[in-house]
Amino acid sequence: MTAAPPHPRRAGGERAGTAGSLAGRRAALAGRPRTAAERGQAAVELALVLPLLGILLLVLVQVGVIVREQILVVHAAREAAREAAVDPSLDAARAAASASSSLDPHRLDVTVTGRGAAGSRVQVRAKYGPPTGVPLIGEVVKGLRLEASATMRVER
Repeated sequence: MTAAPPHPRRAGGERAGTAGSLAGRRAALAGRPRTAAERGQAAVELALVLPLLGILLLVLVQVGVIVREQILVVHAAREAAREAAVDPSLDAARAAASASSSLDPHRLDVTVTGRGAAGSRVQVRAKYGPPTGVPLIGEVVKGLRLEASATMRVER
């Protein structure tokens, strides 16, 4: 009589399909209910990860608010430059910048430089202090100033 062939072995000398291998352990654990300790471990892991996910969500919201405000500042600078190119009044450029978007006019500072005769270039610089009302994260970026500039040729 011949001897039975040896069982196939995995790295580390474990037999395939036994409780020592990963597949064997999964098979052995799949049919049994979880213990109280395992359920408690999941609750502890959730308690550790949930605050980090909350802070990450708040950071994403604050970044989104700042990016939106920067786009609006660029738009306000372009609108002010366009108005300064056709109207020599500084107040007209400021009014155009304030009316162009939903930016708070009290936080918006518009400066116009270089306005001369027709054909010259006028430059407008808009500076804005965005509101940082997002809890926890807003305090980190409280002193942030957004800036944009636009240059256009004077028409009249």
